[in-house]
Amino acid sequence: MLTRRSLLKSAPLLALAPTVPAFLAKTACAAGPKPDTRALVVVQLDGGNDALNTVVPFADPEYAKLRTKLRHDTKRLVKLNDSLGLHQALKPLDKLWDGGHLAVVPGIGYPNPNRSHFQSMATWHTARFEEEEIRASYGWLGRALDAGGGESCVVAGDAPQAVRGRRAAAVALTRADDLLLTDPATAKAAIGAPTLADDLLAFVQRQAASANTSAEKIAELTRDRSDAAYPATALGQKLQLVARLLKSGSAARVYYTTQSGYDTHAQQENAHSILLSEFAGAVSAFFADLTAAKCADRVALLAFSEFGRTIKENGSVGTDHGTAGCAFLAGPGLKGGVHGTVPSLTDLVAGEPKMTTDFRRVYAAVLEHWLGLPAEGALGARFDPPSLFRG
Repeated sequence: MLTRRSLLKSAPLLALAPTVPAFLAKTACAAGPKPDTRALVVVQLDGGNDALNTVVPFADPEYAKLRTKLRHDTKRLVKLNDSLGLHQALKPLDKLWDGGHLAVVPGIGYPNPNRSHFQSMATWHTARFEEEEIRASYGWLGRALDAGGGESCVVAGDAPQAVRGRRAAAVALTRADDLLLTDPATAKAAIGAPTLADDLLAFVQRQAASANTSAEKIAELTRDRSDAAYPATALGQKLQLVARLLKSGSAARVYYTTQSGYDTHAQQENAHSILLSEFAGAVSAFFADLTAAKCADRVALLAFSEFGRTIKENGSVGTDHGTAGCAFLAGPGLKGGVHGTVPSLTDLVAGEPKMTTDFRRVYAAVLEHWLGLPAEGALGARFDPPSLFRG
C-alpha cells in the first residue's frame, strides 16, 4: 500500500523533483549517443597536484637543484619533447599522446594566487575573485549552461560550485540505480496507485512515478555489455559510469567528478605515483571504451587541480601549497601537444613560478570551441581562447 511516509522515505531523488524527471526522460528516450552533441568530462584533482613532478622540465638544471630527493630519473619519464616529460606513472596516456589526442597545459593558474584549498578551488569553480561573487554560488559551467541550455550530471558526490547556476541543475549519483525509488514495493505502488488527496503529495507521487520509470530505463541502458576493462579504482569506477551514461545517450552536456589525495605534504613520491597511475589508467580505459563504442569523438576531458606545489621539497620529503599548476585535456577533438609556456624556475614571485596561462583562457576555449556555449558572461570578461580544439 502506498503511504505518504513510504513514498517520501523511499524517494531521495525527489529533492530534485523539478530537475530529475526532465533529465531522466530525455536520457531514457534517447536511442543512443547523438554524434553532434558534444560533452565535457571534468576530473578535479583535489588537494593541489605537484605540477613540477607531473610535467617535468628535465632539461632545466634548476629542476635537479630544487628536487634533490624527489627528482625523477630522466630515463624513466614519458618524453614529450627534448626538454619536457611526464611522470612515468602517466605511461598509460601514451596512446592518447601518440594519437594527438592529449593536450598538456603547463604553468596554468591565475593572477595573485591564493594557497588556501578552499579559496583557490572557489576561484577555479566560479572564475571570480570577489568574495561576494564567489558566495553567490554560481559556477563557470552553471552560468554557461544557464545561457546556452543543457543539463550537467555530477557523478559521485554533491554538486560542486562549478556546475551551479540560476537555472542549470545537476544530478548527483554514483550508479544509475541511485535514481530509482529505494523500495521496489513503493515504486510499484507509486505508479499504479490512485492519486493521493494531498496536492503536494500528489505532485510528489506523479514525479516519483515518472522519474522511476525513466530511471529503470536508464538502469537498463547503462548495464554495460561491452568488454571494456577499467581499473578497480574509485576514479576508474566513476569514469566507467560516465562512459555508460554517454553510450546510453545521456542528455547531459557536462559530467564532473573528482580524484582526491593530492595534498602531498609528506613522503610524496609513492603517494603521488599511485595517484597519477590511477588517473592515467582510468582516463586511458575511458577513451578506449568510448572509442570502441564509436562515441569518443564527441567527448573531451579536462583535468585540473586548484594549485601546484612548492618547487622546493620540504623536510618531510613532500611539497607544500604552491601556485601555478598544470592541466590536461584529452579526446579526439583536441589538438595534441604542449600548449603554452613552461614556467621559469628562476624568474619567481615569492619563491614560486609565475603563471604563464590564465585558466580562464582554457575555460573560454572549452566553452566556445567545444561546447558551443557563451564564455564571456560565464567568465565575467572576454578571454582569448588558445587553439586547443580541432574544430
